[in-house]
Amino acid sequence: MFRVSEGLSEPTADMATLDWSGYSIRTDRTSHVHESLYQKRFYRRRVQLAAMDPVETVVAADAASISPDEVCVLVPTYDEAETIGGVIAGFRREGFTNVLVVDGGSTDGTRDIATEHGARVVVQSGSGKGQAVREALDYVDVDYVLMVDGDGTYRPEDAALMLEPLAEGYEHVIGDRFADMKNGAMTRLNKVGNGFTNRAFSLIHGDDYQDILSGYRAFSRESFERLNLTADGFGIETQMAVECAKHGVRTAVVPITYRPRPDGSDTNLHPIRDGGIIFLELYRRAKTNNPLFYFGSVGFASTFAGLLLAAYVGYEWFIRVPRISHEVLAVVAAAAILFGVQLLMFGVLSDMILSLHREQVDRLEQLERRGKSEYEHEFEGRDPFDEPR
Repeated sequence: MFRVSEGLSEPTADMATLDWSGYSIRTDRTSHVHESLYQKRFYRRRVQLAAMDPVETVVAADAASISPDEVCVLVPTYDEAETIGGVIAGFRREGFTNVLVVDGGSTDGTRDIATEHGARVVVQSGSGKGQAVREALDYVDVDYVLMVDGDGTYRPEDAALMLEPLAEGYEHVIGDRFADMKNGAMTRLNKVGNGFTNRAFSLIHGDDYQDILSGYRAFSRESFERLNLTADGFGIETQMAVECAKHGVRTAVVPITYRPRPDGSDTNLHPIRDGGIIFLELYRRAKTNNPLFYFGSVGFASTFAGLLLAAYVGYEWFIRVPRISHEVLAVVAAAAILFGVQLLMFGVLSDMILSLHREQVDRLEQLERRGKSEYEHEFEGRDPFDEPR
């Protein structure tokens, strides 16, 4: 099963009257611990699914599948000689022969090992994971992409679970590492940082993707081309999540297993530096996705600071004896309050404009779908260049 990320209404259907025989919990490739996690998530999801269209939200027991031949396994790498061979071999055992390695200039023989194991290898023209992912799409010749890190922390056996939602019509799939995280797979600092980032994303952008920093992704090529991605480094996962929320890309979250890095392999992640980049990317992207938060947060902070200064100046002038005037502080307090109020007003106006823009986009998409449907109905069964009937 997988978790749906689209907005949910409160359940109104009677659970006792629903037929759940058509749904299955995928536990064939999971441990007993993972099975328990699936069952708990499935029970919570049943209540939410009761209020929704089953076609839009669930995986049926007889769901269609995507052939490995329709998928390109994308592996961005940089000095992953210790693990890249095992990663490629694992996916080839699962039937994925189209493996594309985009290397960022490794000096430890990563490219040679990848070639020996049957992968296509491309040396990226720039640097950073984000740039590698964007450039990789120029070499993808199929409709679906399965993106995975080359450090051996993700299981190739979970690939089928990642692709199931795409077969059901979803456009982007995120693997939730926290569903079954093995001991030692993530440091305590990284866990805290990931949790904070996920909560911040949910607050700012309004969608709960559980694990937006996961490197295990599956998506359609068409949906990827709709995303406006500019990040060069580890901020690429954050940008992808933000853009999915912004453009309404149908996104599912799948529980996966996350393993420790094998002995002898070093991480390229710097928690403090990259964590700061990720958080700034979250906030910067709020400008066009949630302007009320983007401008309102700074406006609120400025107004609050101005009020504190004004309270201090007032105390010094009206309460304290002898009176002390703080002309400069009074001016600063007034400026901070005015600046904050203006930002709050600007945030409200920007949010209204964004809402109107989204309504217009929705209407245009509806007209486009209606026109396409009428066109297909008009020319059904004949060449559109034939003479009118």
